[in-house]
Amino acid sequence: MSEQPIYEYFSSVEPKEVEWLWYPYIPYGKLTILQGDPGEGKSTVMLNLIATVTNGGVFPDGAVFDRPHPVIYQCTEDNAADTVKPRLLAAGAVCEKIAYILDEDEKLTLDDSRIEDTLIRTGARLIVFDPIQSFLPQDSDMQNVGRMRSLLKKVCAIAEKHHCAVVLIGHMNKGGANNQLYRGLGSIDIAAIARSVLMIVRDRENPELRYLFQIKSSLAPEGRPVSFLMNRQQGFIWQEVCDLSIQDVIQNETVSDNGKRSQAAVLLMEMLMEQDMPSSEIFAELEKQGISRRTVQNAKKDAHIRAYKKNNIWYWSRRS
Repeated sequence: MSEQPIYEYFSSVEPKEVEWLWYPYIPYGKLTILQGDPGEGKSTVMLNLIATVTNGGVFPDGAVFDRPHPVIYQCTEDNAADTVKPRLLAAGAVCEKIAYILDEDEKLTLDDSRIEDTLIRTGARLIVFDPIQSFLPQDSDMQNVGRMRSLLKKVCAIAEKHHCAVVLIGHMNKGGANNQLYRGLGSIDIAAIARSVLMIVRDRENPELRYLFQIKSSLAPEGRPVSFLMNRQQGFIWQEVCDLSIQDVIQNETVSDNGKRSQAAVLLMEMLMEQDMPSSEIFAELEKQGISRRTVQNAKKDAHIRAYKKNNIWYWSRRS
């Protein structure tokens, strides 16, 4: 009776490239986490990304998604009829391509066989669990390292098998850790297993302005932050790709910074007096004068400057 091999050489492994639903933020066949404080717009951001996946179009950083795919969106915190579907329609999603698993009679958990069955039947290339806490089995604890690793590895195996991106949406704890990975609820092993971790942060000076940061990227260089607006009048609006760091956003401005902000507003109005300019040139010019990107962003709001994209380049303009 022959023995089963207990090892293999890497020479027998066929290399392959990572494929992306949205480079470098959401890889296929891997686990992505989208986290943020309650009320910061995690679900709304995800629904707008789902809209792009189901109808094709352009992601907020300008990446083109030209092959629409089905999606599974599993949400427990919002009602499907009065909240989720209206938001999907507002985002321009194709609802005929968005499925959800029926779980009124039996709670859906991350180790449920219905997940893989539904992936097979729908051909979905993205599945979202919103929030992760609602899909844990009764014997699971987010602080239990061993159990969470086992559970998430099963999800990752299914994702890889069916070439599907998996996004887990999670609330954050109230800790003040400098490393934002540690603010996700539960064991740090949850973030360790994920290949990409995205985080939404609200601008302290302008509560309607938020940023989508990538705080972990194991498969590619970290993506640049993307800003967006959320308000009652206009709803959800993607803004632009930024060069801010997360520390720029979560730290309060000093009195000195406020003076710089006023100076930046005046300089912005002067620079844009006669013609629009690429935002990258504006940041570079004001950085030479010791003005941080964070301060420039706030001064942009003070000076009522708008941003628009032309030929995949962001421009700033004083014109209405």
